[in-house]
Amino acid sequence: MFIIRKLGEKIRQSAKTMPVVSITGPRQSGKTTLAQQVFPDYQYANLENPLTRDFARFNPVQFLNQGNGRGLIIDEAQYIPELFSWVQVHVDESQRNGEIILSGSQNFLLMEKITQSLAGRVAVFNLLPFSMEELTGSPYGNGNLYDYIFQGLYPRIYSQQTSPDIFYPSYIQSYVERDVRQVQAIGDLALFEKFLGLCAGRVGQMFNQTALANETGVSIPTINRWMSVLQTGFIAYLLQPYHRNFNKRLTKTPKLYFYDTGLACSLLRLRSSSELDLHFARGALFENFVVNEVLKNHLNRGLRPNVYFWAESSGYEIDLIVETGTGIYPIEIKSADTIRPDFFKNLEQFQKVSQTAAENCFLVYAGDQQQDRSQAKVRRWQDLGALPFY
Repeated sequence: MFIIRKLGEKIRQSAKTMPVVSITGPRQSGKTTLAQQVFPDYQYANLENPLTRDFARFNPVQFLNQGNGRGLIIDEAQYIPELFSWVQVHVDESQRNGEIILSGSQNFLLMEKITQSLAGRVAVFNLLPFSMEELTGSPYGNGNLYDYIFQGLYPRIYSQQTSPDIFYPSYIQSYVERDVRQVQAIGDLALFEKFLGLCAGRVGQMFNQTALANETGVSIPTINRWMSVLQTGFIAYLLQPYHRNFNKRLTKTPKLYFYDTGLACSLLRLRSSSELDLHFARGALFENFVVNEVLKNHLNRGLRPNVYFWAESSGYEIDLIVETGTGIYPIEIKSADTIRPDFFKNLEQFQKVSQTAAENCFLVYAGDQQQDRSQAKVRRWQDLGALPFY
């Protein structure tokens, strides 16, 4: 079944005012499908194809002219870094908006070339796997929370009914064998895969390079390089601590999350969603799921997600803080399906030190009730798309 991606309309609008549009995101997140749906008449070129890659490398002018005024979609554009300078020349000469659509699955590599060659000429978007907001109204939109966490939200899981125990091991193997080697020369891929699994076991925790270095037997600089590889390939990311200091000692260490909980579950060797009931990472994976949804809901609206967490040395912590031009919105995340009074203690402490109004505070949980309490607004995980800070 066809599921409308919310980012599509933003991309269509941007192509009317900018000569180049870039769509980055994980492999298999639907970038190519989206580009071809939004621009069905454009010529399509995939630089993973060796013949197409040679065409772009050795005859860039003719390669870029093949759109014949209709437009050109260039998939996996990071494979030919020198092409970006030619794209700049091409769009400056043509003076047509929406001329080139770039797609790529390696964030930092693509962004580096864009900022070097196409600054001021390109609108940049990130497409992550499905959001719950996108699944609402589809046959897949009323499922069980922990099925979503276990299955993840990659489009192929739903459109092709691909089993997670087939999709994710193949995804990981393809990522390690192809993308990792392209980004960085990693000698021991088995050790890197062990690092991947260790990261999955630390979802929602502080990124402790020393512990990871000790468990893998590599140096801390190597751990940092490997983490950069995961970020480049849209596998995992680091959520930074909130930068404002409210006269308290705050942590400066980021927290580790995966872009998709299904991938993390696969790395944790989970075989079904029912195993999450008693699994040590259940709460952390729910937290990861909620943080991802907030990220997606920003990105799908073409917004930059200014999101952080907050932690005091005394032990108080807020799982997620969303900062906008008009204020901040602290969010506490709980995997329980019933509400307990102690769920609000961190929010109450944050309100004291930051002077944040209770009406801007949220508790997101795994239950099915929506309440407005004196300490915070309680919202279900299904309601994340309706929060007021997008």
